Amino acid sequence: MATRINPNILPDLLLSIEQSKQNETTATEQLASGLRVNQLSDNPSAVATLVGNHNRTAQDDQFLQNISALQTRLQSADSTLSNVVEVLTRALSLGTEGANGTLSAADRQSVAAEVQGLQSQLVGLANTTYQGTYLFSGTAVTTQPFAQDPVTGAVTYNGNAGVSSVPLSSGNSINTNVPGSQLFQNAAGDAFGALQNLNTALLSGNNIGAAVLQVGTAISTLGTQRVFYGNALNQINLSENFLNQDKLNLSTQENSLVGADLASVASNLAQAQTANQATLSATGRYLSLPTLLDFLK
Repeated sequence: MATRINPNILPDLLLSIEQSKQNETTATEQLASGLRVNQLSDNPSAVATLVGNHNRTAQDDQFLQNISALQTRLQSADSTLSNVVEVLTRALSLGTEGANGTLSAADRQSVAAEVQGLQSQLVGLANTTYQGTYLFSGTAVTTQPFAQDPVTGAVTYNGNAGVSSVPLSSGNSINTNVPGSQLFQNAAGDAFGALQNLNTALLSGNNIGAAVLQVGTAISTLGTQRVFYGNALNQINLSENFLNQDKLNLSTQENSLVGADLASVASNLAQAQTANQATLSATGRYLSLPTLLDFLK
């Protein structure tokens, strides 16, 4: 069988140079980026999935920012309420002391003065701010929630009964606050009212025991309302764990879709460089061969 010899192999050599150079460029780019897909034409399907993953990761990051801001706010509110319980517990102790029938009127006045100080301290706690906004004014966060009449000692609420919410993940939101009126002036146990009644009872020497019971009820009621903050903190911790795991899963999927096997890529680069050098050498030899014109000279 006759063998056909290509009298002009230069186009094939140039094509080989171009292909080996492209392979070298591709391998170099993959080594630099750590990805085997660096542009849409590399794998359109993988790129489309990658775009969706990036959008979802961005959503997770936003939810995590919401959680971080809310978590510290809830912790601040819960810590404040812990201090409120301490104030009320001290008032309960003072009321019990004042109910002792052996105390003189002067002694009861001294105890009443401390209770009055606790009431002012309680107003200060109920007006606690976090990053420039009030924690217990409902949704009217720029309005100071509580004001105390300097003459009568009565405390009024100037906030509202609004409750705000924040999304923790897609389709999952959480309430962020309990209005101050519900915490401190609840009909089931009015903390301000209990302290005021205790102060009045100590000064008059009448109904001290009943006033002490009111303080105890206020502590119990506040404890029931405070459960909201503990539950909310638990919920956002669960959401935070879920979002971090989702981001990890998306990252793993992304690496599976477009991540490069660096050892394999390095081998491909070495092969492409070797092939490119061999083709360049063959082309040089071909171009140095004598032509018919050389023989005719």
